[in-house]
Amino acid sequence: MFKKQSKLDIFILISSNILLGILVIAVLIPLIYVIIASVTEPTSLVNNGISLNPTKWMLDGYKRVLKDGSLLLGFKNSLVYSVLFAFISVVVTLLVAYPLSRAGFVGKKFIMSIFVFTMFFGGGLIPTYLLVKNLNMLDTMWSIVLPGAVNVWNIILCRTYFQGIPKELREAAIVDGSSDIQYFFKILLPLCKPIIAVLALWQFVAQWNSFFDAMMYLKSATLQPLQIILRSILVQMQPNPGMISDTAQDTAQRQQISELVKYACIVISSLPLMLMYPFFQKYFEKGVLVGSIKG
Repeated sequence: MFKKQSKLDIFILISSNILLGILVIAVLIPLIYVIIASVTEPTSLVNNGISLNPTKWMLDGYKRVLKDGSLLLGFKNSLVYSVLFAFISVVVTLLVAYPLSRAGFVGKKFIMSIFVFTMFFGGGLIPTYLLVKNLNMLDTMWSIVLPGAVNVWNIILCRTYFQGIPKELREAAIVDGSSDIQYFFKILLPLCKPIIAVLALWQFVAQWNSFFDAMMYLKSATLQPLQIILRSILVQMQPNPGMISDTAQDTAQRQQISELVKYACIVISSLPLMLMYPFFQKYFEKGVLVGSIKG
């Protein structure tokens, strides 16, 4: 493995592997801790910390969380918001980036400069709130999905990807009688799976972790996303009474169960992201390197 490499290359390679190993361990330890804590007996968890003894493991925390309807409703809302947000954002990004990638598109530099301007200067919180209010989107799912659907950085990234596709492909399509719409949907988009997957993943994760917009625009409890419910449980220390209520329990026992419920909520809220990454991994590396290939 190291025969044809210089000492400096070997040193850099070994150092990089060691650093990567440290980073992996730094990520895995908290993850494993939370998973084990979510199944550890409440009394043992509070008094002694997590236990590696399977006899002290239980699923009571997950049962209490899944039994409570508020968390499941928030989970469903977050899933709907994230999927819809990612879909709208990717569609808009592709439709905007394609004409901006065309060499013969008149005024593309001016349009692109306007887009870039919005990356550095925004209207601010109050004007954005008033705009959402005047559009009658307050307390609706559209106040979460639409305002941030257009991401200028994603447009630039997607435009760069389009520019990397050989011009001869479009010329051949025109010779065969293909229109711009046919070329875009039947030829270009199938070649853009890596960038589409990366953009969809980024937007899904961004919306899944978002809670500020929901705090600003949503009032109905039935529309609250999962992150708002998690905020009340993890930050404000206010779990839903239905998760810990039991007339046979004293205050100390309720505190112990509350701690168990917190870890179970963290695991459940992280499941969609952990399940998505393996399927998007083969596209992720190629997609994120687009900007380093062509500016």
